[in-house]
Amino acid sequence: MLIITKNKDIAWNEGIKGEKTLKIIKTDKNPLCIIAGPGTGKTFALMRRTARLLQEESITPSKILVVTFTRATAQDLVEELSKLNVKGTDKIRATTLHSFCFSTLMKRGVLNITDRYPRTLLNFEKRFLLEDLKELGLGKINDLKKDIKAFEAAWARLQHEEPGWPENSKDKILSRELEGWLLYHKAMLLEELIPLTLNYLKNNPACTERKMFQHIFVDEYQDLNKAEQTLVELLASNASIMVIGDEDQSIYESFRYAHPEGIINYGDDHPENRFFIEECRRCPTKVVELANTLINYNKLRKEKILEPVEDNIAGEVQVVQWENMEDETIGISKFVKEKINNGIDPGRILVLCPYRQLGYNIRDELNDNNINAHSFFNEELLEGSPIDDEKSIEEQIFTILTLLAYPEDMVALRCFLGFGSSTLLAKSYKRLINHCKENNITPKEALEKMIDDGIIIPYTKPLMERYKKLKKILAKLNGLNGVDLVNTLFPKEDWAEPFRTLLIDIDDDETPIDIYNMLKNNITQPEMPSDVDYVRVMSLYKSKGLTADLVVICGCIDGFIPYRTIEDSIEESQRYIEEQRRLFYVGITRTTNILLISSFLKLPAPLVYKMGIKYKRFLRGKAETISSPFIHELGPKLPNSILGEELFR
Repeated sequence: MLIITKNKDIAWNEGIKGEKTLKIIKTDKNPLCIIAGPGTGKTFALMRRTARLLQEESITPSKILVVTFTRATAQDLVEELSKLNVKGTDKIRATTLHSFCFSTLMKRGVLNITDRYPRTLLNFEKRFLLEDLKELGLGKINDLKKDIKAFEAAWARLQHEEPGWPENSKDKILSRELEGWLLYHKAMLLEELIPLTLNYLKNNPACTERKMFQHIFVDEYQDLNKAEQTLVELLASNASIMVIGDEDQSIYESFRYAHPEGIINYGDDHPENRFFIEECRRCPTKVVELANTLINYNKLRKEKILEPVEDNIAGEVQVVQWENMEDETIGISKFVKEKINNGIDPGRILVLCPYRQLGYNIRDELNDNNINAHSFFNEELLEGSPIDDEKSIEEQIFTILTLLAYPEDMVALRCFLGFGSSTLLAKSYKRLINHCKENNITPKEALEKMIDDGIIIPYTKPLMERYKKLKKILAKLNGLNGVDLVNTLFPKEDWAEPFRTLLIDIDDDETPIDIYNMLKNNITQPEMPSDVDYVRVMSLYKSKGLTADLVVICGCIDGFIPYRTIEDSIEESQRYIEEQRRLFYVGITRTTNILLISSFLKLPAPLVYKMGIKYKRFLRGKAETISSPFIHELGPKLPNSILGEELFR
């Protein structure tokens, strides 16, 4: 690899390896499509192409837009560009598409003009929205989840559909009621940023954004849904565009309709402008061979093979099975410690877990063995069950914090009123809202009148009792700031430990608003550091874009990897399994040297029922599971699986 220093300017063509990479950097073809497998140097090609534009073509830096999938990737890209010491790299616009959209909507006053508030719903808050829509007769919860996902994707569920408007009467009614709920509660869905900006760009062809850039680079194109792809096309109305991606690393189809066909079709539409980068400079030859065998089970892909470069090491691959989850936790910790003692830097170790609690257990075991380890499951901290008081403590405390910071927050009030009810009190809440609309008052004002003036709204007494409870809680917390407030809301108990960790830097004088913002940002926009001195424990999704000398993928049992879900059709089920296979492919291709694939045989019954995991039989409250089918799909060159105790012989 080329070592870049800050002591001298780096010419855009200095140290380039590979004729294909050089062609990509030099070509003036437009549009340009780069299909780049894991570890093939796509970021290097992007940076050097950018440097060429600045050095050779004297492009104004602010006329270059680089769209990345995460904020961390955008920041890393800016830092790497700065190492080239090319003048102007700090003025290049590197951002996520959501950040760009938010900035555009705020700058152009679109949200203000359309009476929208940039208060986004968290995932657990969406559950209350869903229950309220269900109460309106708009469908079952699982069906509504899919419909809202379509709403967020501007109604383009399939790759061939054009984003814009709902076409059938059911979608039109849902769209009207959903937008009405959001408008009334002064909130929006995060993914709405895309269709709102798309509409702005479509309907205002003379807007600045459509002629702002000369060159646009889009990284991880396979993770964009059709609405996002269309938005990018509008931004590139007067610009040259290069998209970079790989359908084999498309892992957000089930989440947000980001279909692998997006990057496939883009290349097929411009075959003369499509380049493949197949040389994997990251992974050992053994891992490359296993990865190729695995991903070939997928039908939804182009026929291509990842090729290791000549000087890649063979690497070390092991497959191990433990008796149970507890043994896996202890065994992986011991294995990691052994490798650290043998010289591997803790910051070059990734432990990938399909289940949050499994990750926490391994993190804690590592720390108990004096190995500094951090977990990155922040976005899962608020995933309890709102219908159960005992299983929604975290969500209720966060809601209380929200109301301390923003007393008029209507979404938080709606949530607190409904916690602990199997229906989230949707029927009573509907009656309350109808009364409020008829009398032009807010829900909070109506509840105050019920308590102080004795007004009666039929069948809403449970809401009033919940509101009384809320008032007492807020009164006790009133005036608390900083550490005192954190200690009161998040006492030294197991459930609160992740929150206390996120708020460890809070000062005594910081207000509820400061604490709320810090906590929300850490949960919804967690940083994924790449240059660290500790072992990182995270989900397979989070590992995208990272590299490590040692990668451990644990919990490789059927039901975790792949996670099983009930789909509407055989085709949907098959597509979902292919997506899960791509996720496993992403996980195993993070390593530069050692790969350990780990499973266990027995799992506690409650977890089996909760996750719908396949099992062979129950014995003494535990289910016997089976290893992931993806392990077999790694092919005949995969070493035989061994028992846990054999790993240390």
